[in-house]
Amino acid sequence: MTYRAANSRYERMQYRYCGQSGLRLPVISLGLWQNFGGTRDYPGAMEILGYAFDQGITHFDLANNYGPPPGSSEELFGQVLARDFRPYRDEMIISTKAGYNMWPGPYGEFGSRKYLIASCDQSLRRMGLDYVDIFYSHRYDPNTPLEETMGALAQLHRQGKALYVGVSSYPEAQTREAHRILKDMGVPLTIHQPSYSILNRWIEEDRTIDACEELGVGIIAFSPLAQGVLSGKYNRGGASEGTRAENTNTTLRQSHIAPNVLEAVDRLGAIAERRGQSMVQLALAWALRRKEMTSALIGVRTLEQLKDNLGVLDNLTLSDEDLADIDAATREGLMDLHPKPTGWLR
Repeated sequence: MTYRAANSRYERMQYRYCGQSGLRLPVISLGLWQNFGGTRDYPGAMEILGYAFDQGITHFDLANNYGPPPGSSEELFGQVLARDFRPYRDEMIISTKAGYNMWPGPYGEFGSRKYLIASCDQSLRRMGLDYVDIFYSHRYDPNTPLEETMGALAQLHRQGKALYVGVSSYPEAQTREAHRILKDMGVPLTIHQPSYSILNRWIEEDRTIDACEELGVGIIAFSPLAQGVLSGKYNRGGASEGTRAENTNTTLRQSHIAPNVLEAVDRLGAIAERRGQSMVQLALAWALRRKEMTSALIGVRTLEQLKDNLGVLDNLTLSDEDLADIDAATREGLMDLHPKPTGWLR
């Protein structure tokens, strides 16, 4: 049966400008890390992707290494584009990234021109696209001159392979320098994608969020649910059935479900209940509370999870009392993410 997008797809979603650019993103974007790829069949993927688009989620975020196995998320998304989404391509923002290990040898990861250009070309082939809307440097590479990494992004932009360019998990100083280098090349740094949640506030401590506001760079937060810790599925007795901790996800450390963290989560649950929201909805509303935040990037395994996430659209406003209570609830439960940009993130 041929997919037809819902006529009502733009009635509920909110859209925000990405920094000082003309690009607008939905406040909820869908990431295809871990939950799409070789472990997902086409009907299951299309059920979630089609529903997301019907609800106004126009931004789909990928990376070359997303899967598992690496590359399979882009391949599966490419199939969806070819079979169902092709008529709607111009309504979509499709992003991908490069920075993590993809192939053997010295040219298969980090931030060299060689790696980034080859990675973008491979991603375009996997998805069957002529261009992506956003292409990111997935992580800062301290061993490659930033001029080379940003030069590769500028080249892809000028070639029309990326309409916008961004960085992910860059600290404040490197964000400023990346912006300066790109500006000198006549290419704007449009977007930054850091991890950010109630339990993970490194971009506030590092002042990366302030730098982005000053420079006019949009921000899209990944892991706003702290790798599922803020989903309400964890408790002081351990992980619930079917959670990422149970599935031995290496990005979720035991310290991230330590007793002090889970105690904070329990207190947050009480605040969410008082507001008539799920824990997920409270966490997303908090991540989106600041004017600098363009979008929150979610990842889901089921349609029910997607619907729960989208429920935040019914109540995005947090009062001063709510914010004070959230800070009090998490004072002893913030995650230890040092070194912040390069530790457990991906």
